Amino acid sequence: MILLLNINFFLCILKLLFIFLFVVDKIQILIRYSETDQMSFVYHGNYVKFFEMGRIAWLKKIGVSYREMEEIGIINPVIDLQIKFRKHAKFDDNIILTTTLREEPSYMIEFDYLIHRDKELLSTGYTKLIFLNAENNKPIRCPDFILKKINFL
Repeated sequence: MILLLNINFFLCILKLLFIFLFVVDKIQILIRYSETDQMSFVYHGNYVKFFEMGRIAWLKKIGVSYREMEEIGIINPVIDLQIKFRKHAKFDDNIILTTTLREEPSYMIEFDYLIHRDKELLSTGYTKLIFLNAENNKPIRCPDFILKKINFL
């Protein structure tokens, strides 16, 4: 019985490790001059673009193409967005964007974002997107092929 408990514990740890490896992604972004404002700070609207870059990279990491999702009639509009600015990024900064899946997707999928310059936290963010049928704009459940990729099915 103890051996069985140890095996179950080990399998649980492996599943958690697998999930962690597939629900977190990091990308590096070099800030271009055109992304800054007159004060040399990254214009706040660009953070929304950075979050989109993070989501698309996250999907690619798990083996899902956003383009292919659209081709089969699934779209993901953003329905909630939050950004908290702590410090500013500037032209020529190398920033690291960490994108994390918040929880198991249902009709919606939620992501948390951290933006760092070296080890310094610059901003945090959150987005919630809804899965819609592209033909009729009706909500649909997260496709099974995505759930399988992130091991929630």
